[in-house]
Amino acid sequence: MSTIAVLGAGSWGTTLADLLARRGHEVRLWAYEPDVVAAINDRHENPVFLPGCPLAPGLRATTDAVAAARGAQVVLTVAPSHVFRRVVQQARPGIGPDALVVTATKGIEPGTLKLMSEVLEELLPGHPVTALSGPSFALEVYQGQPTAVVAAARAEATAIAVQDVFATPRFRVYSHTDVVGVELAGALKNVIAIAAGILEGLGLGNNPRAALITRGLAEITRLGLAMGADPLTFAGLAGMGDLILTTTGALSRNRALGMALAAGQTLEDYTAAHRTVAEGVNTAQAALALAEKVGTELPICEQVAAILFDGKPAPQAVVDLMERTLKSEQWR
Repeated sequence: MSTIAVLGAGSWGTTLADLLARRGHEVRLWAYEPDVVAAINDRHENPVFLPGCPLAPGLRATTDAVAAARGAQVVLTVAPSHVFRRVVQQARPGIGPDALVVTATKGIEPGTLKLMSEVLEELLPGHPVTALSGPSFALEVYQGQPTAVVAAARAEATAIAVQDVFATPRFRVYSHTDVVGVELAGALKNVIAIAAGILEGLGLGNNPRAALITRGLAEITRLGLAMGADPLTFAGLAGMGDLILTTTGALSRNRALGMALAAGQTLEDYTAAHRTVAEGVNTAQAALALAEKVGTELPICEQVAAILFDGKPAPQAVVDLMERTLKSEQWR
């Protein structure tokens, strides 16, 4: 078994750390919050981000990123996208030259517009990098509900190595080589999930939700193709699978944000009341910047961004989407 460093003790990072520890790995979990570290080490729980879920007794936590990473054969980064670079930079002195590096963060770095794998390749040149993504609510993975995800790396051998580290009888990991497609799908589905929550909050039904999911997948695929991704990736677990889960599941943070926006709550008020991160907020702006860069359109993301940052009324955004110029469903 391996020594594994997990950087980020939110609900997903804690869940993966617990899964890996129960699988028999030696796991060190880095957390920014001293109270989270103390609770994990003293009471084997994370009451802030995964309340009511006893953790593996062998799981240890620390606020020292270098100590967490030192000597680890696998370094798993699960920090939010807006602090991802900073966390990796903190841990970098402890990351050995042969360590496998995995990202389970679903986002795009603000400003640089880099995917998380690209940030890792910049900061840790020479390290094999893998993106772990797919339809996976943290609580259900913790509960041992059957879950299937994807480990994507440029070299298939790297993806298979990560697959072997993470897979359990209840957590099935498929290998993949389309890193760009897997990461884009995981990031943009959060924006579509905010839109799904807005529809739910407006009291709209199944017809608009089906249209949103389908056209949302078209947007994600269109951007992915412009960035060199494999179109088949978006019909798989990281694409359609994660999109369906996040737009329909009650555990989705991004969907919950959308419902709050539809009810009239501002982004600022919602953010102030929640310690967890809704990655779709930053991704909405980053995705539009990426789309402009590669010359494509993301009309749903555009309307979500207008609601989030410009105060556009949600009902008007729905009207504007429905009254766009009529087009062919197929794009060329």
